[in-house]
Amino acid sequence: MASGAGKSAAFIFLLINALLYFIVIVIAGWSVNHAMEKTHEEASVLIIPARIFPMYFPLGNMATGFLVIFSLIAGLVGFITSLLGMNNVMQWDTPNLHAAAASSLTTWTLTLLAMGLACKEINIGWAASNLRALETLLIILSGTQLFATAAIHVGVEDVVARARAYGGRV
Repeated sequence: MASGAGKSAAFIFLLINALLYFIVIVIAGWSVNHAMEKTHEEASVLIIPARIFPMYFPLGNMATGFLVIFSLIAGLVGFITSLLGMNNVMQWDTPNLHAAAASSLTTWTLTLLAMGLACKEINIGWAASNLRALETLLIILSGTQLFATAAIHVGVEDVVARARAYGGRV
């Protein structure tokens, strides 16, 4: 792949991911805030095991707490990784691309974990519309993060092969 095409593809995927991860942060943050405000009054009428469960969310099912917490973590890590990855891709040299590749792979695994919890919540059943939006965004993000990770890894291979062909340091 020509280095210009790989650089622009990786940059566009990272830009899209930064915007999507920001939306995930907003939805998950709102959900945590809503749960903190409503849990006391909603959980006080539940039976004992559910009342002492620290991750009770009044707007979904029993998987909602885990989904929201892990999507918030994946969203924060993904947003920062996308911003730093854009900086690393713009420089387009071996150390920066290796850093972007490692952080992109870490972000993708966290996104896959949150997507798995989203699939579990879909499987269990009832969810509010904002949680359905969060589930949909996580499923889309797992694919776009995979493409961004692949584009960065292709760029790493391109830069390393180019450096070896011209006898430069890798």
